[in-house]
Amino acid sequence: MARRSVALGDHRISGPNPVDVHVGGRVRLRRTLLGMSQEKLGEAIGLTFQQVQKYERGANRVGASRLFDLSRVLDVPVGFFFDEMPNDVAASSPAQRPGAAEPSPEQELDPLVKRETLELVRAYYKIQDPSIRKRLFEMTKALAAAGGKDADKVED
Repeated sequence: MARRSVALGDHRISGPNPVDVHVGGRVRLRRTLLGMSQEKLGEAIGLTFQQVQKYERGANRVGASRLFDLSRVLDVPVGFFFDEMPNDVAASSPAQRPGAAEPSPEQELDPLVKRETLELVRAYYKIQDPSIRKRLFEMTKALAAAGGKDADKVED
């Protein structure tokens, strides 16, 4: 299981390993971008959708053979699941820093793993007409700029 327990004085802190949470988030990101349900992904790799949910939350660790299967079904290299891992998450691996506690607040607030973001991207790519997609993209950047966000950091 991906849970770990860390002794801090007389208290024990347990929770998913931040690396497993990151990998699970990347599985969810790719699955959602492909428009694939948890059930379909589970069927493709011989699991139930509940097991896929546990992987995506980081509650269960994804083994090497399962990661290989996921990479094939989701059509990405195995390294994709580790891409964009923040340094503090990588450093929190028990092998790197025994005694590290729970996922960082930055990781928990990462907009790329939020359901709303994933649904938005999925809906965006369902728009068949590239010119409409482009206009929606430009409108979104303009709205973000009007709201004081750093819309200029968004690239085509």
